[in-house]
Amino acid sequence: MSLAIRRAVAADLDLVAPLFDRYRHFYTQRQDEAASRAFIGERLRRGDSTVLLAALDGADGAGFVQLYPTFSSVRAARVWVLNDLYVEATARRRGVARALLDAAAEFARADGAARLELETDHDNAQAQALYDSAGWQRYDGTQRYQLPLAQA
Repeated sequence: MSLAIRRAVAADLDLVAPLFDRYRHFYTQRQDEAASRAFIGERLRRGDSTVLLAALDGADGAGFVQLYPTFSSVRAARVWVLNDLYVEATARRRGVARALLDAAAEFARADGAARLELETDHDNAQAQALYDSAGWQRYDGTQRYQLPLAQA
């Protein structure tokens, strides 16, 4: 088995968009290939996120991770948010998710970031086990809030 991770570019849109649509569907969004393609295409074109793409046994499209940049005012440093992680069903349990997490950490370190953050649903035990095994630390020192601005 060979596994490789690379940074996606705008020319990878046809490969990334279907993965992104399946990721969104996993999180209860209706399948909408046009909306998914438009959203991820804009991220790739504008460069306002970083998408890392996994290839398993020489075939691109085994999974992806998407990172968004932000900053910590207190630390006066960049922070990356690991917002999206998806592995195709046929590639699961083969180390792809862990490789994507490791590549995201390597990318953030190389960028000089203070930390990498993510959140997951309270009932996503499988993802939590992965993050725990990869050395991610839970923190409960804050209370997260959100203010919805528009209907999704």
